[in-house]
Amino acid sequence: MKRLMMMTAVCIAAIAVYAQKFGSPAMEKLSTAQFAIANLYVDSVDENKLVEEAIIQMLNQLDPHSTYSSAEEVNKLKERLQGNFDGIGVQFQMIEDTLLVIQPTYKGPSDKVGILAGDRIIAVDNAPIAGVKMDTEEIMKRLKGPKGTQVNLTVIRRGEKKPLNFKVTRDKIPVHTLDAAYMVAPGVGYIKINSFGATTTEELLTAMKDLKKQGMVDLILDLQGNGGGYLEAAVDMANEFLKERELIVYTEGRVAQRRDFYAKGNGGMRKGKLVVLVDEYSASASEIVSGAIQDWDRGVIVGRRTFGKGLVQRPIDLPDKSMIRLTVARYYTPSGRSIQKHYEATADTELTSSGSSGADNAKRYREDLLNRFNSGELMSADSIVFLDSLKKQTLKLERTVYGGGGIMPDIFVPIDTTLFTNYHRNLASKGAVTQTIAKYIENNRKSLKSKYSNFNKFNQEFVVDEALMSLLRETGNKVGVTFDQEQYDKSLPYIQTQLKALIARDLWDMNEFYQVMNTTNESLDRALQVINSNEYDQILSNTSK
Repeated sequence: MKRLMMMTAVCIAAIAVYAQKFGSPAMEKLSTAQFAIANLYVDSVDENKLVEEAIIQMLNQLDPHSTYSSAEEVNKLKERLQGNFDGIGVQFQMIEDTLLVIQPTYKGPSDKVGILAGDRIIAVDNAPIAGVKMDTEEIMKRLKGPKGTQVNLTVIRRGEKKPLNFKVTRDKIPVHTLDAAYMVAPGVGYIKINSFGATTTEELLTAMKDLKKQGMVDLILDLQGNGGGYLEAAVDMANEFLKERELIVYTEGRVAQRRDFYAKGNGGMRKGKLVVLVDEYSASASEIVSGAIQDWDRGVIVGRRTFGKGLVQRPIDLPDKSMIRLTVARYYTPSGRSIQKHYEATADTELTSSGSSGADNAKRYREDLLNRFNSGELMSADSIVFLDSLKKQTLKLERTVYGGGGIMPDIFVPIDTTLFTNYHRNLASKGAVTQTIAKYIENNRKSLKSKYSNFNKFNQEFVVDEALMSLLRETGNKVGVTFDQEQYDKSLPYIQTQLKALIARDLWDMNEFYQVMNTTNESLDRALQVINSNEYDQILSNTSK
């Protein structure tokens, strides 16, 4: 025992010497503690878990966007941002413990072998996935796999007496960041972007080229709910609207030197009216684009104050393929506005020793949107208070804009609370809405396709009837949502629009979903008013300083 203790003391001393030579006193302290716990603690410990928790706790003391991701989480993030993953290529939904195919990806692996919308996949490689209470993550693991590998699927199809068997060769499946692109009015195009990924630039250019062929002169760019993504994609998007050498964004940090990103002047939409739609969920890359557009007086921003995420994270790969995303700089708009909202208890945006714990600041940060709602900010622009010290001016017309957190739109559109009720929220959160549509489509897909040969005919003629609403109420009861007549009547117009939009999505795609759903988009209505009146020119004129 004495010899063991002497050896341990020598090892700890060696760690201390190493840390003193190559690290810091803090590193020496941490390394010594970790070694002592691993080698002297009374019970066996999971060193990986201890180190992981230590990393997480250290990052929690910094800012809300310095984070740790496990190897599995890193892979999921890469799939979403890089724009593809390897799999069988189906949109699906779990209905009554069975995988229901909503749509096979066009020309994807499943589509090529004949799998159809409405098919139910009950087994993967002869292993049952239906009726065994398997969670969605486990099913996804079985369906995904390296490109070129094969998987055997057992399918039940309506009208077929026996199960069907398909051998599917996995392939790259595209993940789109552009949800919709269509002509919303004569001469006015509409593009909806859900995130900024590796394919965003290509998708945007293709959409704008197609819309121009249809007569687009002016554009409404919808970034509502867009949480951001790649900086490069945001720069490329802003480049489409700005002139050569106009600054798009710059980054700067304590150690990171200032880095400027400029427009090349080769964008395809440098002329024509431009309106950008944003809301409280528009963040990061969305704020870079909308901030640059506003600062250069290139277009009009419509909606509500954006989220306020303006911190730059540098990914640091760890040996086990996990990752730290460490904040190293801040984003600034061309006029010098910091996009990042406060995450400390003090009014200072820098990290301080204010006595607030990382947990307290993180909780306060997470509750910011709720506090905006409770303070009335989402209902009235007058509820927003800006500090004079954060006042800036746009670069051409010298209009007043403010930093200190998010991008404040030129035209404020309050959130509409009149159509939303707890009854409808419960229907949605407990899956009653999606289950209803899945059942309806399964029973009526053939007749719907026959009756509505194209989307325009469907959009003009289809009406959500009482039979479908009755099915929704019944499904709601089954999943434990108590019927409330008053709230039902209040939300009925919105629910009917949502059901119609989901049917359009399942029969066609997301583009058609938004064409229906946007009839309830008040920010879009306001954008059209701005474009079709002299209001646009009034805002972007020298008289509006």
